[in-house]
Amino acid sequence: MARALVVMGVSGVGKSTVAARVAERLGWPFIDGDDLHPAENISKLTAGVALTDADREPWLAAVRGWIDTHAARGESTVLAVSALRRRYRDALRRADTEVLFAHLVVSPDTVRQRLARRTGHFMNPNLIDSQFATLEPLDADEAGADFDATRPLPALVAEISDWLRSS
Repeated sequence: MARALVVMGVSGVGKSTVAARVAERLGWPFIDGDDLHPAENISKLTAGVALTDADREPWLAAVRGWIDTHAARGESTVLAVSALRRRYRDALRRADTEVLFAHLVVSPDTVRQRLARRTGHFMNPNLIDSQFATLEPLDADEAGADFDATRPLPALVAEISDWLRSS
């Protein structure tokens, strides 16, 4: 049965890098959820304006559509998506396959340091505090787990892949 793994967390936590490596390790298709944002959302984020739930609705529908397209072909997938709130994760769980969440966890200071070194991304670093304020940790009834995103990349990728195989 097809599954979708959503690597989630605040901006700058390493979602795209980790998710791409997990996908490569498993041989599953990967997409960075940022690639599905409409131009209006990217403009807002670049300008340092936090997205509203209304801004996120079409984006979450596009992400869910991507999952559904692959699931219909019997393909498991890996996605990098912030999924900061339970309601956003619930929207993704309405996909036509099992959706699991790997929450990458780091401190705000670590994220600030990472964002200071990052170039070429549209997310305005001034939004990091709003990202942490918006973040709702995984609830016990959600199919997911927390992972320490300060671990070395190969170890983190192996840990998430092993967890996924055992879930």
